[in-house]
Amino acid sequence: MMKAIDFKVEAQDGQARAGILQTRRSVIETPVFMPVGTQGTVKGIRFEWLEEELDARIILGNTYHLFLRPGPERIRALGGLHGFTTWERSFLTDSGGFQVFSLSDLRRISEQGVEFRSHIDGSRKFLSPEISMEIQAALGSEIVMAFDECPPGDAGFERTRESLNLTIRWAERSKRRFEQLQASGADTGHIAGNSSGLSGNQALFGIIQGAGHLPLRLESLERTVEIGFDGYAIGGLSVGEEKPVMYSVIESLAPQMPQDAPRYLMGVGTPEDLVEAVYRGVDMFDCVMPSRNGRTGGAFTSDGKLNIRNARYADDERPLDGECGCSVCRRYSRAYIRHLYNAGEILAAVLLTHHNLFYYLDLMRKVRQSIKNGCFGVFRESFLERQAANQAAQV
Repeated sequence: MMKAIDFKVEAQDGQARAGILQTRRSVIETPVFMPVGTQGTVKGIRFEWLEEELDARIILGNTYHLFLRPGPERIRALGGLHGFTTWERSFLTDSGGFQVFSLSDLRRISEQGVEFRSHIDGSRKFLSPEISMEIQAALGSEIVMAFDECPPGDAGFERTRESLNLTIRWAERSKRRFEQLQASGADTGHIAGNSSGLSGNQALFGIIQGAGHLPLRLESLERTVEIGFDGYAIGGLSVGEEKPVMYSVIESLAPQMPQDAPRYLMGVGTPEDLVEAVYRGVDMFDCVMPSRNGRTGGAFTSDGKLNIRNARYADDERPLDGECGCSVCRRYSRAYIRHLYNAGEILAAVLLTHHNLFYYLDLMRKVRQSIKNGCFGVFRESFLERQAANQAAQV
């Protein structure tokens, strides 16, 4: 198979790694936070802002949601996700497995795949490893995720083992169909004048499952690596388990994952989670928290999270974060943003989301620089102490 991505670690401080992930469209510095664009858009944020100020190099699209609306054939006919959305940098597409997991009252799992009812109109739909690969080929994303089952975080050992075995069988089927599609040139991601030196169509990542059971996690890792993927993701965390369980799983898994491949922690999390996962060896993250919190009045800052709805900000002339260089903090006050929020103005969510995404992406820049400078341990300790002090002050 032709090479679709190139990854190399440039610096390491303990288990923390700083590297370069190159696709046909982007040079992505890691550790990286990927804004979530489930429907082909990051809620409330124009692509111009993502490109010019936030400098996001890669965002997510979701197979499940785009499968239901507007549909893969329409997207393919309109030039794939890149042509349809005009986002010219990289896309990673989730397989749809997690969304199916979240629809527990509307789905039925079998060896063949998952039958479910659309949350939009109630119509019956079916997803399988093969169909997921075909949809993602039509979308033309640079990174494709294998189709998996995500068990609940509190699933028992035997139920998790059954799920793990199914995920492995689905991973094998995902890879077979993926390779067939790539050999036929089925994706829409070809770039005129591509100068990246990468000639493959798409890269495929495998997903490690096993809930909070470390022996099953390690078994899943070994069997997933045996199948062979371009990158490896840790799935099924931040789904209800306690934080120490999540950190224990990451600490046991990440150092055992292939050194020459990207390590992706799916759907996580808070700023503290990102720093702690980098400390344990993770390279890639995504989470809806920056945009979701922005829509509900939450702002992430250097001193922790604040809720703009709080009455204490009614006359506060300060920016959301005095240490932030984003355009929101350079111009608008907490008092004004609070007024917008209480008045039901859309702009409040836009400003808060913009700031939150800047904060997450800037945090990753600082993390990368501290790894390169050999002082990530000091950075982590200072960061966590400051966040904890803010939480104590809020109590």
